[in-house]
Amino acid sequence: MKPVGPVGPVGRDEGPAFSSPVLAGRRVGWVPPLVLLIVIAVLDWNTTGEFRIISWIVLVPGIAAALCRVAGTVVFAVLSLGTYVFVDGAWPHQDQTGLPDFILVGLGGLLAVLACMVRLRGERRMLHMRDVVETTRRTVLRPLPPGWGGLDHAAVYLAADAFARVGGDFYDIQPGPHGTRVLIGDVQGKGLDAVEAAAALLSTFRESAYHEPSLATVAERLEVRMLRHVRYRAALGRSEGDRFATAVLIGFPEERRATAAGLVARAEAEAEVEVEVVNFGHEPSLIVSADGVRSLPPGDGLPLGLSELTPGDGGLPSVVRVPLAAAETLLLVTDGVTEARNADGTFFPLRERVADAVAVDPRVADPRRLVAFVRDGTLRHSGGRLADDTTVFAVRRADPAPGTSRP
Repeated sequence: MKPVGPVGPVGRDEGPAFSSPVLAGRRVGWVPPLVLLIVIAVLDWNTTGEFRIISWIVLVPGIAAALCRVAGTVVFAVLSLGTYVFVDGAWPHQDQTGLPDFILVGLGGLLAVLACMVRLRGERRMLHMRDVVETTRRTVLRPLPPGWGGLDHAAVYLAADAFARVGGDFYDIQPGPHGTRVLIGDVQGKGLDAVEAAAALLSTFRESAYHEPSLATVAERLEVRMLRHVRYRAALGRSEGDRFATAVLIGFPEERRATAAGLVARAEAEAEVEVEVVNFGHEPSLIVSADGVRSLPPGDGLPLGLSELTPGDGGLPSVVRVPLAAAETLLLVTDGVTEARNADGTFFPLRERVADAVAVDPRVADPRRLVAFVRDGTLRHSGGRLADDTTVFAVRRADPAPGTSRP
């Protein structure tokens, strides 16, 4: 599962990967300045002395500085100067442009080389920053192996800022001795502060979801972690008011090995299980199958970080048990999907669109197809303009491994 494509390392000596246009695997950044050099020389050679354009050759190293590396820019600067001397010297003395334009071409080539060096340095710095952002993204939204935790899964993350690549949305799957737990959420706000809060919640989820036998305890630890994070930021003087996060926490029951005496019981359990759901004020998730679409119960608690607004434990949502068949897929989204608007200001009708798609093609209920369908539908509905970070996450119990059969 790859929310966004990976960024490969870029060597310092090789220069940025996108410093020169590439065609069919070959760098072609040298073609435009070479064509311009030839065109200027040929036109000047075939015009009269009253219309000299050889001094325009100063544009050649400038074009090379924008498309080539330093060595290529130096080559074109020297080549432009040599071409100028040759072509200008071929004319009678009264028609030569002379020393002033020679100095202009030479100075232009020198400035082009310096500009190329500055451009490449800026590109290297930008690629380094992009690698840092990619590392941060992989820390928050770590890649999930296929079949992780006994679940088929697919996800896509679309940042509202096309250059940020990471925001306040988060999701994860954590298998453990007490079953597999799934989390998706959305931190209020944007920017690095939201990323910091999301990373804090995910680190707590990955530990507590593995060790704690009760899903209610996992939910409580997430709430405490959010409160601690807010207090920590307030102690640093970086408080921005009450920061909170909506989230959905789902627990799949532990996979028990079948014995000779328990094959029938396991077969009945595999047909339908009860998953545990804790909703911290998040968008109600959908259960999608070939038979249609239904919604999980809405959350009865406050978002993470706001439990102190209610006395006692009233701010913590309760654990709800929901039956889930083996062929049913859980569709979890953030408000970037449900609050996507079209030109008329109409919200994206997620449930209606998914229900119509499943009625036409039941295969849409597959996690990968479902995620792709919701992503494309959201982008079409909003015209590609996302007002908020958008996450689409789908999970379903995995089929038995090839070569095995259910009882």
